[in-house]
Amino acid sequence: MTTPQSALAALQAQADPQKADEMTRQHKVERPYLGVSNPQIDALYKGWRLDTDTGQRVAIAAYLWDSNIHEARIAAAKLLTQARINPDAAVWDEIQRWVPDFDATAIADHACSAGGRRLTADPARLDAVEEWVTHENMWVRRAALVMTLPWTKLNHPTDSDMAARERVLGWAAIYVDDPEWFIQNAVVGWLRSLSKHDLPRVQTFVAQHGAQMKPFAYKEVSKYI
Repeated sequence: MTTPQSALAALQAQADPQKADEMTRQHKVERPYLGVSNPQIDALYKGWRLDTDTGQRVAIAAYLWDSNIHEARIAAAKLLTQARINPDAAVWDEIQRWVPDFDATAIADHACSAGGRRLTADPARLDAVEEWVTHENMWVRRAALVMTLPWTKLNHPTDSDMAARERVLGWAAIYVDDPEWFIQNAVVGWLRSLSKHDLPRVQTFVAQHGAQMKPFAYKEVSKYI
């Protein structure tokens, strides 16, 4: 059976110092890098799933995350990225624990992908996400949009889906004058994704809030409307 310690050891066994140096320069965030590729991580976490239950996966993910190693955090997020998990409360709790640690797009986006599946499984969890919208940490604020991207991709949303979508658009309206580039980019990404499935709603949003949007964000969104 895979243990937290053996999972980390498996990652470390594939370390490539030369690639690790390249990744350190690429990501520009001070933390350990192993130089392990995404395909290598994928092969490992898929193997871990074969001999673990949900509780064991959460324990492995928590251990990997707390190591602060780049590839270990990516692996932790991938391990918990799954559409159907029942029960999933422990998984959601673990993902929420990670959010204040976000400090780089690669790790944050993988973790948000895992979190997005838990949100669509239980939209009532948006209540917790709403608390992130005014958080002092820019990465936490950003996560509120990145983690809710699944609601932009629905061609036939239910009434509940539409309510969730409108709720998040309300958050995006709060963000339009946020000074952080990463927040503006998240707003653009959310609206761009939604424009592929509900262009009129994006047009309405821009008509209402375009005057307050940062120039580059308005220019980018305008390409899709």
